[in-house]
Amino acid sequence: MKLAPLAVTAAALLLVAPASGEALQVGDKAPAFDLESTDGGRYQLGGRTVVLAWFPRAFTPGCTMQCKSIAKNGDLIREFDVDYFMASTDPIEKNAGFAAEHQADFPMLSDPSTETAKAYGVFHERGFAMRHTFYIGPDRTILAIDRKSNPATAAEDIAATLAKLEAPRRAVEEAEEDPAAEEAGE
Repeated sequence: MKLAPLAVTAAALLLVAPASGEALQVGDKAPAFDLESTDGGRYQLGGRTVVLAWFPRAFTPGCTMQCKSIAKNGDLIREFDVDYFMASTDPIEKNAGFAAEHQADFPMLSDPSTETAKAYGVFHERGFAMRHTFYIGPDRTILAIDRKSNPATAAEDIAATLAKLEAPRRAVEEAEEDPAAEEAGE
């Protein structure tokens, strides 16, 4: 029967391809998580705006570029009153070594069970997270999703998106506003 191979092929495609209604969208509630971090803590959503930047694998070229961008230009992100993380399905030990090697001054989250990556729709069938960045409000509402993150300009792109979203900015102390006043003892 000539239809059988076509039916088998169609069934196989349905098993591999994600259902169109499963992808998280802007306005959806972000899935809760409780993930271990390279700074020794655990992080969850709630009460603050969060940037969750998924990356495929530590120590790979694109992920190294992304980490270096955020480590070097993290001051652009720190202008905003948000928590920001890189996250992968790598074990915590691998992410800790990756963070140390690239002097990441921000927490990297590990999801070795892949449950959170799957809940966010970023888990690839080949066993890693896809490079997507989620912007999540204090009430867990997804404010924006970047599914075409550029590793080389990750920090700049995150800061630009936060500005576009009108995310709250951190309060700047007077001494930081006027270094000369601090030196004069004012």
